Amino acid sequence: MEREKLGIKEYIFIASMLFGMFFGAGNLIFPIHLGQLAGSQWLTAGIGFLITGTILPLLAIISISITRSNGIYDLAKPIGERYATFFMVMVCATLGPLFATPRTATTPFQIAFGQSLNSSQTPIALLIYSAIFFSITYSFSKRPMGIIDSIGKLLNPAFLILLTVIFVFSFTRPLGKASSQATTALYHGGSSSFLNGFLQGYNTMDAIAGLLFGIAIVTTIKGLGIKRPTMIAKVAAKSSVLSITLEALIYMVLIWIGATSLEYFKISADGGIGFSQIAMHFLGLPGQIILAIMATLACLTTSIGLSTSFAEAMHSKFPKIRYEVWNILTCSFSFVFANVGLDQIIAWSTPMLMFLYPLAITLIALSIASPLFKKARIIYIMTTAFTIIPAIIDAIASAPAVISASSWAKIILSIDKRFLPFAGYGMDWVLPATIGFTVGLIIYLLKKGTIKNTIMD
Repeated sequence: MEREKLGIKEYIFIASMLFGMFFGAGNLIFPIHLGQLAGSQWLTAGIGFLITGTILPLLAIISISITRSNGIYDLAKPIGERYATFFMVMVCATLGPLFATPRTATTPFQIAFGQSLNSSQTPIALLIYSAIFFSITYSFSKRPMGIIDSIGKLLNPAFLILLTVIFVFSFTRPLGKASSQATTALYHGGSSSFLNGFLQGYNTMDAIAGLLFGIAIVTTIKGLGIKRPTMIAKVAAKSSVLSITLEALIYMVLIWIGATSLEYFKISADGGIGFSQIAMHFLGLPGQIILAIMATLACLTTSIGLSTSFAEAMHSKFPKIRYEVWNILTCSFSFVFANVGLDQIIAWSTPMLMFLYPLAITLIALSIASPLFKKARIIYIMTTAFTIIPAIIDAIASAPAVISASSWAKIILSIDKRFLPFAGYGMDWVLPATIGFTVGLIIYLLKKGTIKNTIMD
């Protein structure tokens, strides 16, 4: 039965579902680590982090709503069908079995058990933990329409309650004063802190996840009886604002906690270790147990959302393979790659994110602005063509030493730093993307006759 509007409870449930899908592995560990790195510059770095960690995911959802797309493929199709397929598969693979989904198991394992197990015990323990983890993920994600019940009504509220316990202790008995803490070299100065915080937000993967989650969001909204495209867009936008606002508040608190922890602890190797130390300081062993449960719940909700969205996206593009088969594939391969270990997953996911994020950011911006130039293909094509080369270079620069330290890579990176601004920050794509957009816009206006008519007048 078709409906014209939803009630407040349904908006809250959809927002809760979105929050649970977004807030997972990296969302717990990276803000803590950023706070420790930024020290007294935590607020400036946090603002940069919020842009890529919350605003871009919100814009990703809005871009799908504005263009009335069914997912990543439709959104990128103006650039070309082959490119759209390539971009969709790359995003799905990154968020699915290659990086993001395996990380949802390795992160809570590292937080809960990594510090208490020796090197000989870790492999078998991770094998057992990840097997149970992805069995649960598969069980919950078998039915796409059940996702709002499993995430929005059950797992997500439990996570928020557990997270609140940690926050209460942090505010009532703060570890130290964040504004007086030392900063690391990369975070000296406001602009450096902001840009590095901006890049740290890539690690959450939420902007590209927003492009993938759009399918699950639309499916859920339609299942609630909203059928008209304009109403689907409004419901998605309103629910996203609720979800992202809550996420932004949590991020800033986590970053602040990370900065205050420097009073007692050294900068940890990753945010998982830092969070574990903080929980142990406040609550002892009960704190460790709470943190282990909290991390598992948070990452499990994201794993369910990623697996569901991956299977739906791939089935939509390659319908000969059933949803159930894609779901089995992503859960199985995620289990395999999870057992490689968290450090290796992070090390190899970083270059992929440095490549995908510039392309995702420009695609989101073009999609939102598309009504102004009627989705002109030339603007999409030129912007993407000028963006993709520096994006590849950024991926090389952030790759493990086996690639980034090679002789050929050093030559490419030296040329890049010499001619493109912000190359040292991984932002060398900004100027080329702007040039590409400008060139595409000029060509579009010339074809339309706007510039010619203006000159003649």
